[in-house]
Amino acid sequence: MDAATAPDTAATALDDAATALDDAAATAGDDSPTDTAASAQQLSPASPPEPVRRSRSAAGRGERAHLVVVGDAFVDRDHLGRVERVASDEPALVVTGGTTHTRPGGAALAAVLSARGGHPVTLVTALGMDAVGDRLRTLLDEARVEVVDLGLDGPTAVKTRIRAAGRTMMMLDEYDVCPPVGREGGTALAAARRVLMAAGGVLVSDYGRGVAAHTGLRAVLAEAARRSPLVWDPHPRGAVPVPQTAVVTPNSREARVIGSLAGGDTLSDDVDAARAVARAWGPVQVALTRHEHGAVLLADADLPPLVVPTRIASGGKADPCGAGDFFAGHLATILACGRLPSEAVASAVQAASAYVAAGGPRCLDDPPEDGSPTTGRASARTAATGQGAPTAGRGALELADAVRARGGTVVAAGGCFDLLHAGHVRLLEQARQLGDCLVVCLNSDDSLSRLKGPSRPIVPAAQRALVLEALASVDAVLVFDEDTPDAAIRALRPAIWVKGGDYAGMRIPEGELVGSLGGRTVVVPFVAGWSTSSLIESARTR
Repeated sequence: MDAATAPDTAATALDDAATALDDAAATAGDDSPTDTAASAQQLSPASPPEPVRRSRSAAGRGERAHLVVVGDAFVDRDHLGRVERVASDEPALVVTGGTTHTRPGGAALAAVLSARGGHPVTLVTALGMDAVGDRLRTLLDEARVEVVDLGLDGPTAVKTRIRAAGRTMMMLDEYDVCPPVGREGGTALAAARRVLMAAGGVLVSDYGRGVAAHTGLRAVLAEAARRSPLVWDPHPRGAVPVPQTAVVTPNSREARVIGSLAGGDTLSDDVDAARAVARAWGPVQVALTRHEHGAVLLADADLPPLVVPTRIASGGKADPCGAGDFFAGHLATILACGRLPSEAVASAVQAASAYVAAGGPRCLDDPPEDGSPTTGRASARTAATGQGAPTAGRGALELADAVRARGGTVVAAGGCFDLLHAGHVRLLEQARQLGDCLVVCLNSDDSLSRLKGPSRPIVPAAQRALVLEALASVDAVLVFDEDTPDAAIRALRPAIWVKGGDYAGMRIPEGELVGSLGGRTVVVPFVAGWSTSSLIESARTR
């Protein structure tokens, strides 16, 4: 997934993946890279795809599933500068100033993103004995990723992006010739086998540099795929997935290469490409990622696909780097809990969308949990149970920042919205007319129960947020766990805080805080005859 879209924090999405593991568990060839287009072949005799079974390693014991990521690791560097002129001697943009950020890349990035969710991750890869390899080992250690190093007989690869104005100007790929994998020999392979046999789920993050094509490792992967769900994220220069692979996750371009198809990126083209992959590599389920448009899950080449769209466009300057790794890692963790592929793909689309909307790889510069008001744990439960999930906090905060940056007015309103009724709808419509965006601060389930009593909520926060977001008047939802929305207001800093007309003539509790932040509290007309409590009482007496 090269870009995706629902507003969220990357930290929240990672926390969501980890909590989803808890909730679901409680309820429940060659030594050298092979071209996939040339090597497309049947993985095993044709048979109908089976549902991915529950992982024995964690789901049955109520523990977080241990994810093993296998693949090519390298170092990613981003140089962030500015463009103010064109070179005088040739038509080239001049990037000046800026800073350089270093992070894990490839399979190492997939492992780090998954580990930030709080569950155990082991990376099986091949690192060079050089300064870059040492730096990568340090980054992985800091992220609490265990490493099984097969050994690389050559330098560790480095990929550098030159970026300015939110866009990539140029990409540099050092050491594009892939050195042989397996310097550490049988000892490292035995260690890889031990962790793979104990894995709750496996992700093969193939970047076409030799790890996924290693003969000895492929035999171990084939054995692991019979024990736990294995997700294969392919590469045009990579290896063919091993037999019993549960799900493959090509993006649109990769699927067309694998299937030897031309065509564009329409939904029809992508479905055809997914079918071509399923026929080339089947039986295997294909989760084709569609950049900012979501994903298509094809369980059988002859059956209609499941289409999982994203809901809100992320914008042209979103940085999608790592979104495919995020998608595949999240998918593997949810499958490791025994959830259906359809549930896992829907959750992964949401998580990858959140990752991109929150800045993509910039999330690695922040701690996994920043304490800001978010919808994290509620949306994690819904990811595990297949229910809808709400938009999370950082997306609302970034929306507010963007509106302010262009001189717009941020409006916010708060409440429980347990049973959405006409009075709520009218209040929100009027609030939205007062500015350039409307963010709803929504009581979490625990907050609402403390406020209204143990019989509430009637509708969980995830579903309340989903209904609110469907309204044309609502631009984002920010869920808060406290008894009051004060922390959410401090984070959001609205120019206008809106209350319903039933507060007319009364002191509004949040008014002083809003004023201290430079905002104003207002009241909009009350719609008589509508009350959640009266609706509940009416339903009980009928």
